[in-house]
Amino acid sequence: MDDLKHGTRNKRGDWSPNEPLKVGPLLDWPWSPLRILKWLPGYFLPWNAVFMGLAATFWVWLTPARQTLQSLEPGWIAYILLRNSALIVLLYGALELRLYVKRRQGTHFKYNGKFPSDHPSDVFMFKSQNIDNIIRTFATGLPIWTAYEVLLLWAWANGYGPWTAFGDSLWWLAALALVLPLFHEAHFYCIHRLIHVPVLYKWVHSVHHNSVNPSPWSSLSMHPVEHLLYWSGTLIHILLPSHPLLVLYHLQISGTGAVIGHVGFDKIETGEDKAIDTHAYAHYLHHKYFEVNYADGMLPIDKWMGTWHDGTAEAQQRMNERFKKKKARMNS
Repeated sequence: MDDLKHGTRNKRGDWSPNEPLKVGPLLDWPWSPLRILKWLPGYFLPWNAVFMGLAATFWVWLTPARQTLQSLEPGWIAYILLRNSALIVLLYGALELRLYVKRRQGTHFKYNGKFPSDHPSDVFMFKSQNIDNIIRTFATGLPIWTAYEVLLLWAWANGYGPWTAFGDSLWWLAALALVLPLFHEAHFYCIHRLIHVPVLYKWVHSVHHNSVNPSPWSSLSMHPVEHLLYWSGTLIHILLPSHPLLVLYHLQISGTGAVIGHVGFDKIETGEDKAIDTHAYAHYLHHKYFEVNYADGMLPIDKWMGTWHDGTAEAQQRMNERFKKKKARMNS
């Protein structure tokens, strides 16, 4: 596939798409029902459908029985941790192997023309972005993900919270499932802006931003405090009527889904003239410029707050002007 039909490459070898990024149409003004109808298939396919499929597989075949979940026993907790870890190894590892180790599509659709492994840096453990990212993912990322899952499954098994069943609340649970990706984005925006407060950025979020040129293993490479905040949105399931399947779906959106924004490629080629869109450009621009695109654009929150960067020269100019004003205020 010729990536230059879809974008341009600068002198450094960095690729960017021709089309400017657009925010989701649900709350953007002027409101357009036609635009919403055109947007909906991309809301479900492929990624949210994949996450729901993974959640259903985990719930039906890979989650212990309710009676087992009623007691916090080390055996099943360790099993949940191993199950989650295996998924991340398979998915993140496959993407890393294909795109960054074997480099099967070279720099086609790659936002940053450089590969992290070619540029060791002292900001990472062992001067390796991958090693540093993997250690942080497995040392605190997956254990904290699993802790939230264990807490919520245990609460459901013991009837702590307003849990319900699909037979009793089908329409409510279906509606909740539909809005969970939007809720995740709104929650992510709030905690993301919080950890960009200077003191929290310095001691917490800077760990994640060390990966200026992110790759799959950067996805869950965070400070433990950020991990705690990142998955805190799943606590909504003990506040509103919910079901464990939706808990697992929410965890897949936030945990497994984190790789989509960090894969570093706009498209993953699957054959001649065939590719899967990643929709990763908005978050890549955040890693590049730090103070834009705190969310991914499904909701127009960044647009409302003046921090939206759609990849155009006009957006770049607005960002530069905002940075100049901020610097002037700090120096005054």
